[in-house]
Amino acid sequence: MSKHFFGDTAVLLGRSLRHISRSPDTIITTAIMPIAMMLMFVYVFGGAIKTESDSYVNYMLPGILLITVASGIAYTAFRLFTDMTSGIFERFQSMPTARSSVLWAHVLTSLIANSISLVVVVLVALLMGFRSSAPVQAWLAVAGILILFTLALTWIALIPGLTAKSVEGASAFSYPLIFLPFLSSAFVPTDTMPGPVRVFAEHQPVTSIVNAIRDLFAQQPVGTDIWIALAWSAGILIVAYVFAMNTYRRRIA
Repeated sequence: MSKHFFGDTAVLLGRSLRHISRSPDTIITTAIMPIAMMLMFVYVFGGAIKTESDSYVNYMLPGILLITVASGIAYTAFRLFTDMTSGIFERFQSMPTARSSVLWAHVLTSLIANSISLVVVVLVALLMGFRSSAPVQAWLAVAGILILFTLALTWIALIPGLTAKSVEGASAFSYPLIFLPFLSSAFVPTDTMPGPVRVFAEHQPVTSIVNAIRDLFAQQPVGTDIWIALAWSAGILIVAYVFAMNTYRRRIA
């Protein structure tokens, strides 16, 4: 790793954050869609959905948090695609800049922007009646899971950001990720689903992550869900990181 890596990453991170500060609508847009979903599910569908939780907003908030991340990383792919097509990458290559710092700056920008969106969504959920008596350790565990999940999806987002041929192509990959929580335990118990759908829902990564976060908020034993959630997120992160770095090296070669 270049001795200039951390300094170069910090400079490029500041550049990305300045871009976001000049267009805060990206963070607002990222938070609005999950908040709209939360309002619709709680006040329109919530009364018809039977769960083991007394409060439906408590039940479905973990899924909304994952949707917030999935919608937010579309902007990561968009920002990277914009840099790739604007010629700024070629300028960075002509300077004594650590090459990997360019990608890491986008990753850290995604982490900060998505963290802000998650905080906004949680604050709205509190206004809607979300309550948790979980201790600080449980909240930190939830934050850790969400950070790892955000990092995993961000490295996935870098791949279309590097390879897409259009702005639409760069961000379209996020649509299946946003839809995935609907085929999980995020909004309804999986035992209400028909056979094949239930099998898929119970064995995809979102269900274990949602269940772990829900149990942490409710101060319930998390069992194996938290380890499965961490394994899924870490595995996706490692695979996406390798693919993104290889794609980046081929692109700048």
